[in-house]
Amino acid sequence: MTLSAQTAHPPLTVLGIETSCDETAAAVVRGWPEGERAILSNIVFSQLEEHAPYGGVVPEIAARAHIERLDGIIAHALSKANVGFGGLDGIAATAGPGLIGGVIVGLMTGKGLSAATGLPFVPVNHLEAHALSARLTDKVAFPYLMLLVSGGHCQLLIVEGAGSYRLLGSTIDDAVGEAFDKTAKLLGLGYPGGPAVEACAKGGDGARFALPRPMVGRANCDFSFSGLKTAVLHVVRDHGPLDEEAKRDLCAGFQAAVSDCLVDRTRHAIARFEELESAGAQTLVLAGGVAANAAIRTAMEELTEEMGVGLSVPPPALCTDNAAMVGWAGLEHFSLAGSSGRMGTLAAPPRARWPLTELKTA
Repeated sequence: MTLSAQTAHPPLTVLGIETSCDETAAAVVRGWPEGERAILSNIVFSQLEEHAPYGGVVPEIAARAHIERLDGIIAHALSKANVGFGGLDGIAATAGPGLIGGVIVGLMTGKGLSAATGLPFVPVNHLEAHALSARLTDKVAFPYLMLLVSGGHCQLLIVEGAGSYRLLGSTIDDAVGEAFDKTAKLLGLGYPGGPAVEACAKGGDGARFALPRPMVGRANCDFSFSGLKTAVLHVVRDHGPLDEEAKRDLCAGFQAAVSDCLVDRTRHAIARFEELESAGAQTLVLAGGVAANAAIRTAMEELTEEMGVGLSVPPPALCTDNAAMVGWAGLEHFSLAGSSGRMGTLAAPPRARWPLTELKTA
């Protein structure tokens, strides 16, 4: 059903707020899950300069920056969308998982705006925002398979609906994004590590250094990247100091190893999806900050073409942390209010840890 025919359900307009890590963001989205949808504004303030000297995110610095910037960013998002609080149907803010200080800033701001305006509020799971982002950009239908790859998470899940997720596999040690950051740090490439490693890998010989492919060939859908990080460390120690050509080759080899691991694990998940859902996966969604990596995208394109599965990857700006995905996740839950929707209360707590599989009881 399109919005034009959905007279009983006019499009919803939702303000989204995101402060779970080092991006201070606000956005306004409008639409309906089964109809047209639009991003009216999507404002992101990056804190890269503040954290770069430390080679990673410093929680206290991140929280302070959120406090200083968030009010102005929300005002900017509303102004760009040409919407006032009277034109909103609800407010959504990330409630976790993430750095607890930053989560508190955004969540309390969302609650305060809700209390002041009387607008309904929904606390959003940051991982769910990534999971549902493909429905904002590509209108992907439930159920679908998702590979979530980010700095803190690496998971394969079946997305059955808003608030309903089935975990197929996750990392048993480190997230893939953390492995990228560690590799960049070992090679002195700077922060953030993902884009730095990808840039350095261009033109490199990925076969020069023998790197492991942890978990490849295993029957389950789990990941492991600790051994790969250790292998990179050994190369640096045994062959260092590395010249620029060696750095390019090592980055290319690392990136190829990561891609091989992700492809193998996802191949198993596609087969597992068919066993559990009694039908083959129609779409694989690749989400999270690492999904912006071109080599990984290409590897997933080749896998899905081989297996006859569609691939949906949000634009790079919606793969990294942003508030449009938070607003859309909130909109999905607002649209389900009164049935299976998870409407929030102002008592919703901030969470450093909040697995997607716990959403049904949240």
